[in-house]
Amino acid sequence: MDLNHDACYSAIQVRDARYDGRFFTAVKTTGIYCRPVCPARTPLSKNVTFYATAAAAQEAGYHPCLRCRPETAPELGPGHELPDSVSRALQLIELGALDEEGMDALARRLGVGERQLRRQFRQHLGASPVAVAQTRRVLLAKQLIHETRLPMAEVAFASGFGSIRRFNEIFHRLFGRAPGELRRSEKPEVPAGREGEIELLLRYRPPYDWEAMLGFLRLRAIPGVERVTDDAYARTLCLDGHQGTVTLRPGPGNALRAVVRFPRLQALPAIIARLRRVFDLASDPVAIAAQFSRDPVMTALIQARPGLRVPGAWDGSELSMRAVLGQQITVAAAVRLAGRLVAAHGEPMARPDGELTHVFPRPEAVAAAELASLGMPRSRAATLSAVAAAAVADRHLFDAGNGLAESVQRLRAIRGVGEWTAQYIALRQLREPDAFPSADIGLIRALERLESRAYTPAQLLARAEAWRPWRAYAAQHLWTA
Repeated sequence: MDLNHDACYSAIQVRDARYDGRFFTAVKTTGIYCRPVCPARTPLSKNVTFYATAAAAQEAGYHPCLRCRPETAPELGPGHELPDSVSRALQLIELGALDEEGMDALARRLGVGERQLRRQFRQHLGASPVAVAQTRRVLLAKQLIHETRLPMAEVAFASGFGSIRRFNEIFHRLFGRAPGELRRSEKPEVPAGREGEIELLLRYRPPYDWEAMLGFLRLRAIPGVERVTDDAYARTLCLDGHQGTVTLRPGPGNALRAVVRFPRLQALPAIIARLRRVFDLASDPVAIAAQFSRDPVMTALIQARPGLRVPGAWDGSELSMRAVLGQQITVAAAVRLAGRLVAAHGEPMARPDGELTHVFPRPEAVAAAELASLGMPRSRAATLSAVAAAAVADRHLFDAGNGLAESVQRLRAIRGVGEWTAQYIALRQLREPDAFPSADIGLIRALERLESRAYTPAQLLARAEAWRPWRAYAAQHLWTA
């Protein structure tokens, strides 16, 4: 990315928090890279260079600052100025695509050549895909070193390193010391234990409308799977046959405090990535507001809810089944149906946590079940079975590997999935910022009240052209209104 040296230097001179996470400052004389808000003395302009990403700075040979801790910078999601292939690759890397498979497989999922993908990463991010993945591991490990009392071996596995030896080698190369020497506290180490309990902070760029996020999730909380209290959200999860729970509530500063209880430490990066998606922590509400500034309706809604986010989904098959259950009925009725589905076909928790008693049914269980007895029309039961079968047949069905139009077309090929359902899945699961279910009656009624005129779905879709490329956020504002 083209970063203007003088503009970036002016930002670090005044420690402008607006640029935190947007670029990193590499200091040639010390070999470290910092956030724009670093409290250390500002180096001379001739001694610094600027990088758009931490991965680019790290690949250039710089190591993270121990004072401003780059791992605590608010992480921004891929902007619409990036090529689709890079944007979607970043989402897949965050979810562990390069941990499971190599570059060839990642490029195939994106429909591009491996050399082309490497070239685009170098051009737009200043680092290779592998460097981006490794930087994520290093920064998560640093966060765990500073924010937890986990032993170093557990830090290594919880941050995604395949071996303790590799973990130690990288930290020695970056910092010239063992990982444990970065931990300043002398308090004794505390292992995660049988349940694998880890507590850490997930940062975001303010403002953040936690009340609205919690309200949205509260209305849709499935009995047995989710629990929403006055200030916290909790749910069950199952990954690779292992069960656990997560709980989130507001933390100090601009962060959510997450408590993860999961017996397999290696799953922590994937769990964090999913939590960031569910709570839309990579969003930049100020930039989105600027895009809407010329529309009086959106401007008024943003002034009322300046930190509104688009709630994501924990799992693609779960969200798609919930979307099907919600076809042409109220949210409350859909929740009741989902509760029956969980009670009948969900796996009981081996260690229940109060009201959290089940994990959401696996698609294999739903595909093989007789669903009409749950109290839904046969046509909807058939759609639910078809969606579950499609998820079993293609484990990448709900990944962000294709553009919005292609993803919607692929989803609509499933029996019983129409435009509304496909757009809703794209909005919440695929994290498509421009997804827009124009046939949604709630969106239509909200805009009719705001503009005192009638709308058809086609007219709403035409009206939404002014909200590109952030129509998903426009939809969330209308739903909240």
